Amino acid sequence: MFMNPTYRFMLLLTGAPLHTVIYLVYLYRARTGGHRALLRRLEHEELAAGRKERLTAEAAAQLHRKYQFFGQAVSTHRINREAERLAAAQFKAVVAARVEDELKRSGRSRVTYSETFTRFIGHPVLLALSLIPGLLMYALMLLFSNAYGKYITERLVMTFFVIIGVVFIVFTILYLSPLNPAANIIGETATAEQIDSFNKLYGLDQPYLVQLWRTIKGILTFDLGKSFAGNEDVTASIAKKFPVTLTLTVISTLAAVLIALPIGLLSATRPNSFPDYAFMLIALIGLSIPNFWQGLILILSFSIKLHWLPPTYNPENPMTMIMPVIVLGTGLTAAVARMTRSSTLEVIHEDYITTARAKGLSRSQVLWKHAVGNALIPIITVIGLQFGAMLGGAAVTEKVFNINGIGSYIVDKQFIPDIPIIMGGVVYTAITISIVNMVIDLMYAFIDPRIRSKMKPY
Repeated sequence: MFMNPTYRFMLLLTGAPLHTVIYLVYLYRARTGGHRALLRRLEHEELAAGRKERLTAEAAAQLHRKYQFFGQAVSTHRINREAERLAAAQFKAVVAARVEDELKRSGRSRVTYSETFTRFIGHPVLLALSLIPGLLMYALMLLFSNAYGKYITERLVMTFFVIIGVVFIVFTILYLSPLNPAANIIGETATAEQIDSFNKLYGLDQPYLVQLWRTIKGILTFDLGKSFAGNEDVTASIAKKFPVTLTLTVISTLAAVLIALPIGLLSATRPNSFPDYAFMLIALIGLSIPNFWQGLILILSFSIKLHWLPPTYNPENPMTMIMPVIVLGTGLTAAVARMTRSSTLEVIHEDYITTARAKGLSRSQVLWKHAVGNALIPIITVIGLQFGAMLGGAAVTEKVFNINGIGSYIVDKQFIPDIPIIMGGVVYTAITISIVNMVIDLMYAFIDPRIRSKMKPY
């Protein structure tokens, strides 16, 4: 880890107290270990032998010949200065090589910080004493000693920076928005004194950086304060509404995947057949139908005309989830089915599939053991992207079916704009999408051995 600049900085930062102590020990050992004295003695010997003057003269002659060959007129002063610089580097390398030879002949090792650190923690008592000041550093080393631990840690760190970036962008857009929350909530008859009091109450009169820091701190501590309209506790409101949208999205995703994968595989194994054309036509129609129009058609057909399903959502009645799940899952089903077909078709024409068939494996063995596993990577990618799009874009479906989820909640508040609610809803949605993407990355590693082979600890 110490060879990588980023991880070296992390190690030094997390183990700063311990590194300070070990560095002092290193300085003491370097001063008393004889290495510096040996270095000075060999430097003096080489200088007395005229090594540096010879190197300088050789470098000056080479530079003179080089400039003469290229027809460049260079002053003697410049050539001498450049020759001295080159000779100093060569002299340093010569002395360092002699120091290493002397140390090897005498059976000693060079005193370095890494060697000092290794000897320090190699002592049981010193290691035990270093556990408390170096706890964070040891935890980081433990995580990075395992390939999967390193893989997960890196993506958690990336997720954190993504969340901070989302907070910064969304807050900046809302801050620069021409909409005035105080005027929109109090009304057109609001006086300047009332607007000033409102802004002072919610901290909207403070500088941009102060408001941004307060928002970031509130998100990290799950304390977003009160909403501008209704004086609701923002965290509690999001905690009640977000699970509704998440549940609807997860069920839609599972249903879509269970339907789309068999359809895509069937189309890929029977290309240019009637089922293939029929399924892909239906998938294209599913991708082309807008959610709001499909929801209205379902309500008109199955609720108003046939009276089979309730038109609005009720958390106590599972039947009310059917139509919203269909509306949300239609687009995902179509996208996954088309991707499954194209990815499987690409894989089954590879050389290793031909080899498996030549060895006498059955059609099902070739398909499930060799084709499907290698075709899953792009399919999983589409599922992860579509899940994020569904979670963030469920507001239209929630409006159509009167679902009190986070999407419709944010839409209702964005025209004020109610900054705490919008920030909380958008950021916690972004956190969920980031976690899903991290799970997708982990699934890549488990499914594809090529990715798994590149996962190495530091």
